[in-house]
Amino acid sequence: MLEIRNLHVKLEEEDKAILKGVDLTVEAGKVHAIMGPNGSGKSTLAYVLSGRDGYEVTDGSATLEGKDILEMEPEERAAAGLFLAFQYPVEIPGVGNMTFLRTAVNAQRKARGEEEMSSGDFLKLVREKAKALKIDAEMLKRPVNTGFSGGEKKRNEILQMAMLEPKMCILDETDSGLDVDAMKLVSDGVNALRDAGRGFLVITHYQRLLNHIQPDVVHIMAGGRIVRTGGPELALEVEENGYADILGAEVA
Repeated sequence: MLEIRNLHVKLEEEDKAILKGVDLTVEAGKVHAIMGPNGSGKSTLAYVLSGRDGYEVTDGSATLEGKDILEMEPEERAAAGLFLAFQYPVEIPGVGNMTFLRTAVNAQRKARGEEEMSSGDFLKLVREKAKALKIDAEMLKRPVNTGFSGGEKKRNEILQMAMLEPKMCILDETDSGLDVDAMKLVSDGVNALRDAGRGFLVITHYQRLLNHIQPDVVHIMAGGRIVRTGGPELALEVEENGYADILGAEVA
């Protein structure tokens, strides 16, 4: 689904290397988690894959279903099936949630050569998805994320993901700032989207999210590289001992 090979990335303005040879393969139907200390390059990886400005790829490749996504514009990556849930979702005053969702869904359908969704079909689908995420009708009528709590913003991100049905979902510290109830709701929404044709890359600091979204593979990132890969037990090891033991063993 997603294949990253020897990816090197630097900041455009500072000429500072952040990613220093990332290798990662996420298979369809699998959930991969990336953990690591602050400054290890986790969010940079998410930004580069989604096409955010300010970063320069100096070496390596990243493909989605065999297609080079690094050469695509952000909207082309989205239409190809890539989705990024932000750590801090932005507010868009003046743009209604329903308008935003329908425009996004139909823009992607059009880009793929599919028919646009009718108003009736869209309304039925969005109400069904929103109900599962405990998003009320009033929230759907408000401008995108404007005045939303942290939990509401994250649930709104998962609603967007549920409506767009991407092939590759990247969650950048989705648990950041969430209480236990909100995290469970968000996790349930993510788990409902798990299927054999979709891959997930979950970036997190904490094991607690992985109690709800159980990963197939866990990677530890440090110094711009993935330094260790294992099963879910690797996240438990981090929770118990921190990163010092793992990073010390890698250095040794």
